Amino acid sequence: MNKNPLLPKLHSITEEFGTTLADIGNLSKCIEDVKNAALDSDTGPEDPENFKELRDRLEKANRKLPPLYREAVFNPYVKCLNELGEEGFNKILLMDRMKTGLAGMMIDIAHAILQNGEGYCEWATDAFQEVVSDIYDGFLSSENRTGVKPPDKCVIPPLVKWGNPNFGPYTWPIDATTTFEIQTSIVNLPPANAKGGLLAWATLGHETGGHDILHADTGLTAQLQESVRSALKEKNIGHGLPEYWSARIDETASDILGILNMGPAAGIGLIGYFRGLNYAYIGKPVLRNNGPESDLHPADILRGYLAASAVGLLNFSGADNWAKIIEDETNKDLSEINIAGKKINIEDARESTKIVASTIMHTTLQSLENHNLAQIQNWYDQDENITNYLRSLLITDNPLPIDYKQNIYATHVVAAAVMAALVKDADIPSIFKRMQAILKTMHDGNPSWGPLYVQYSGNIVPCVVYSRSIEYPFTE
Repeated sequence: MNKNPLLPKLHSITEEFGTTLADIGNLSKCIEDVKNAALDSDTGPEDPENFKELRDRLEKANRKLPPLYREAVFNPYVKCLNELGEEGFNKILLMDRMKTGLAGMMIDIAHAILQNGEGYCEWATDAFQEVVSDIYDGFLSSENRTGVKPPDKCVIPPLVKWGNPNFGPYTWPIDATTTFEIQTSIVNLPPANAKGGLLAWATLGHETGGHDILHADTGLTAQLQESVRSALKEKNIGHGLPEYWSARIDETASDILGILNMGPAAGIGLIGYFRGLNYAYIGKPVLRNNGPESDLHPADILRGYLAASAVGLLNFSGADNWAKIIEDETNKDLSEINIAGKKINIEDARESTKIVASTIMHTTLQSLENHNLAQIQNWYDQDENITNYLRSLLITDNPLPIDYKQNIYATHVVAAAVMAALVKDADIPSIFKRMQAILKTMHDGNPSWGPLYVQYSGNIVPCVVYSRSIEYPFTE
């Protein structure tokens, strides 16, 4: 991360929290937490399928949305519904009865407006919204984005909603939602994650910092795809791996963008999350070694090695240590790697993840005005120090000091919660509640959700003429 904040005067933070040793002794309990959430039967609010009732509810919910989202989401969506009419609305529902396509998106946009406007799971929803807003805002307002134009299709953070637990975390990116003329994406978490399954929150960097960013910039995905294919071929990586990785560039690049946004927490969180889901659905808390041709996600085991490779390239001093931890955890689940029906040499598979990670992070891209992704977003020692400091707050009942709130971001809070939950004997439910409480406080003070039109809260910082950096231990 790099948002150019006015950094706090915390003389002792670096000494006390800057070199915290990695502890993942509670990973098995975190995996159990994910499994329990995945098996939760809560499906969230009922889908609003009555056209007239939906229109009435939307009008009332509109009053609680900030101006930015009334203009970008509510107004165009309602206009589109009015043009469809009740007959057109019902026809879309009939055409997509399982709600996996157009009808699903139409209903999800309604849910995003209604859940925000009607106060569904208010604390959790506001906390969720703050994380998504922060991740998107961080990519657009970063000081290292100088010289890079805003995304072509979407310049405001997504709206969030709860629902569709069988689909897990997902996003409707901007190139899909423009079908209903709205000007942002929609991000979903299963309702159970409003009250548990902490590691699911570490996937939000993948959804928002990944998919939503990739789909908002014309040409970005295609350029990454070609770069990855070419880099693997140049290194003579065979077994169909150049085609395999390039065909899965959306998911692959989203994994890496999530790590650029949230640091090692996103990497180790990914392993724990996949193990938890597999524990729930196939009875084994392991990473899958098979990658079917039909699955647009890389095989779990490859994503573990990819995460290790990406974390090792981050710009903080503990990168190598965390990369080894993530690689060692991935190794525990390694058996025989099969992708698209073919057995793959393990060393070639590992080497391919290193090439893919480096290419996605460091290739200069025309769609980013000759910048690379790691220049725009990264994880620095100041981010690690802030995260370690927040860990201490998440395991106590002490309030977040007011002086520090403007300098700590939601992404730091989620990363800190993940790292705190991984520590041996950690109280996961308590940490989860503390995380949400801090995020809720941040959301209440977010100017983008106030009465004015504010697109990027990260840009609202004073420009100072002189900085006494000796008093700002978080400075890079």
